[in-house]
Amino acid sequence: MARFERTVSSDIEPREIIIGHSVSRPAGSLRFYRLRYADGRTDLSNLYSQPAAEPWPLGRCKHKGTAVILPKDRDPRFITIRRGGTLTDSDHQLLALWAATCAEHVLHLFESAQPSDPRPRQAIAQARAWVRGEITMSQAREAAGAANAAARELTGAARHAAHAAGQAAAVAHVAAHELGAAAYAIKAARAAAPESEGESSGRLECRWQRDQLPDAIRELVLDDQRLRNDICWSVFDC
Repeated sequence: MARFERTVSSDIEPREIIIGHSVSRPAGSLRFYRLRYADGRTDLSNLYSQPAAEPWPLGRCKHKGTAVILPKDRDPRFITIRRGGTLTDSDHQLLALWAATCAEHVLHLFESAQPSDPRPRQAIAQARAWVRGEITMSQAREAAGAANAAARELTGAARHAAHAAGQAAAVAHVAAHELGAAAYAIKAARAAAPESEGESSGRLECRWQRDQLPDAIRELVLDDQRLRNDICWSVFDC
């Protein structure tokens, strides 16, 4: 059994939430959460800031009408060896690079709507900088939060594209966010297409993403898509 508890990472007082319940947040505020298990372990994969009224794309808390993205039980293949999983550092880095590529492919859909907002582009750059060892995981995670905040006032393709960038930067922290970047990019492609072409545009984006997969992680990601398709809006039916 798990529960979310307050963190001390912000001077904005956070609100406690419980898995499976929606959260009410005052307009204009940011809220910070992390997951804590009954045995005392803290799972930092759920430590994020999120603007008010945002559907919470990075955590495991499910709101009505939104997807979870991350599975309830973490796949050890996406946990690094030093943390008890089987994921090597090199494959973790490849996942981050692939996620950045997916997000960058739809970035223009955000920038055409918000040309003066650099946050999603910076998040993608930070994902790659983390792979090069130029920044810490915490810095990449901060960039993820900033990209998600950039989506706050938007709808449609621009919003999804910003979230794709946020998910890409979050891979440095939790490798399983690689599918979040891909899924939001597909949603952005769907939303940008004429109404009758949304599904086909999404399938084309999905296939393009798969073409970019490095051989070393290809089977891992394809199996992850199969397992998590239902909690990722079924966007990987391509």
